[in-house]
Amino acid sequence: MKQAIVGFILAVMALGWGTSALASMQGKTLKVTATAYNSVRAQTNSNPTIAAWGDRLKPGMKVIAVSRDLLKMGITHGTKVKISGLPGEYVVLDKMNKRWSRKIDIYMGKDIQAARNWGRRSVTITVIES
Repeated sequence: MKQAIVGFILAVMALGWGTSALASMQGKTLKVTATAYNSVRAQTNSNPTIAAWGDRLKPGMKVIAVSRDLLKMGITHGTKVKISGLPGEYVVLDKMNKRWSRKIDIYMGKDIQAARNWGRRSVTITVIES
């Protein structure tokens, strides 16, 4: 019985079914709600420049936080995405509270007015790479 299970697992891996969820997400697009956040205590915690995975955030970085359901889809730490309406690539370095779904939060350093001006928008993200 063990040999049959090992054989099945090897067959699955050979077919590529064992690859990460991200591999299947590359090039995919998702429509999400996008808000913005700043590295200030009122919006995060007592150490607002440290993201959920321990990355240090600095103004000017193109970073997003993602909702937990997007993490489960394969959009996780280090994933690069393009956001419709914004130039450049953004990197996932933070994650959001469990209460959110199908949502991203765009890091805007300490520029609270820029975050307020952004507000809440519907955008399309395109996964570029991990």
